[in-house]
Amino acid sequence: MKLHARPLLKAAFATGLALAGQAVLAQAFDAARIYGAIPERDGGAVGLGVFAGQKYLGSKETRVMPVPVIDYQWSNGFFAGTGNGLGINFSKQPNVSYGLRLTADFGRDEDLDDTLNGMGDIKARPEFGGFLNYSIDRSFVLTSSLRYGAGNDRKDLQVDLGAVYSTMLAPQWRLGVGAAITLVNADYMQTHFGVSIAQAARSGYAVYSPGSSLRDVRANLSLTYAINQRTAVTTALSARALQGDAKDSPLTHKANSIGGGVVGTYLF
Repeated sequence: MKLHARPLLKAAFATGLALAGQAVLAQAFDAARIYGAIPERDGGAVGLGVFAGQKYLGSKETRVMPVPVIDYQWSNGFFAGTGNGLGINFSKQPNVSYGLRLTADFGRDEDLDDTLNGMGDIKARPEFGGFLNYSIDRSFVLTSSLRYGAGNDRKDLQVDLGAVYSTMLAPQWRLGVGAAITLVNADYMQTHFGVSIAQAARSGYAVYSPGSSLRDVRANLSLTYAINQRTAVTTALSARALQGDAKDSPLTHKANSIGGGVVGTYLF
């Protein structure tokens, strides 16, 4: 546990919080977690995790899915991967990261859950946006992210605000805790929680037209164990509570949920 112990633990716990932050795979990009890289070096992580969470936001059903980890960061600021998307960090300061990135919303299939019958599919779309992270100290990071372009009309907007604290419990152990909220526009709410006249006729739900609002609040926890200089295992949990119009939607059958998973990562 010498050269790569601390960078590995930071990278692995960041991956764990990303794992905990998603109810479904489409929710993976709520923050650009690029603060786990080895300074001034190219580097990346690969791994595989298993996550259990809601089938969709508001679902009462749970599904278990594999979650691949492939993330790489270049010393010039570019990064790419399953956890952060494709982008560039313009900052040269160790305590600040900001830039642009391209992510993806994987949509929602009508046949994912019986409660979605008649609602139609939400198509997978690319999202364009930016991010800003600020490290108050080596343990406490504030995160923010903006994403735009998802939804069938390509007008969905999401703004994610979060805070992450991590600490070394022992030479091979790192604990990470986080909290976050997501604000969304009316287009996003209509896409994911609204019911149009046509959808109401097909599904039996009442017409519902939500507005811009706070979508949810989340709390995350991760515990990482470094097996050796490059390999770690992270266990993560997440609690989520839908708010406002999202909570009141006829599509929401369970507003509060807990998810979790485990992921193994290899640093290279």
